[in-house]
Amino acid sequence: MVIDYLISMQIKTIALDKQNVIALIQFTALLAVSILAPLFHYQVLTGPIVNACLFIATAMLGVQAGIMLGLLPSLIALSVGTLPAPLAPMVPFIMVSNAILVVVFGWCQTRAWHVPDTFWVAVVSASILKYLFLFSTSFIVWHLIAQKPVAQKASQMMSWPQLATALLGSILTYLFFIAIKRRV
Repeated sequence: MVIDYLISMQIKTIALDKQNVIALIQFTALLAVSILAPLFHYQVLTGPIVNACLFIATAMLGVQAGIMLGLLPSLIALSVGTLPAPLAPMVPFIMVSNAILVVVFGWCQTRAWHVPDTFWVAVVSASILKYLFLFSTSFIVWHLIAQKPVAQKASQMMSWPQLATALLGSILTYLFFIAIKRRV
């Protein structure tokens, strides 16, 4: 009986074309970089690297890839201590802010990507909206955290540094695409 079942079983093969393989490799590389970035334990290094990965993934692979990529770094940052444990309530808000960054950047990119300076309009708009979301939600978390010094640190981490790291990430993205363009 088992032999009959094995014989009747159809073997399916998955055809991977070159573009899918390249996209998978690109996504995996960006995922690895964004997961390793929190290990630096410095927001000034981690933030720009993760934001650059989000911008690059969105530009090269699309909004869905960018959103998926934006889910893990905050969990890694929490688990390795880059994001202090009392700030765990901020993790969902950070994930949503990464999605906001990706969606706004992706939307701007599809609207007028070939217009000069649209890249800068897209990254600045996305960065500002991410910052505004995180800054406003940090006040909610402020009231959830019993330890006021920790809450104050949370509020500070979710304010202007978020805007600065997103904008620094956009500069890294720009330099990345210049390097790629020169290579090609």
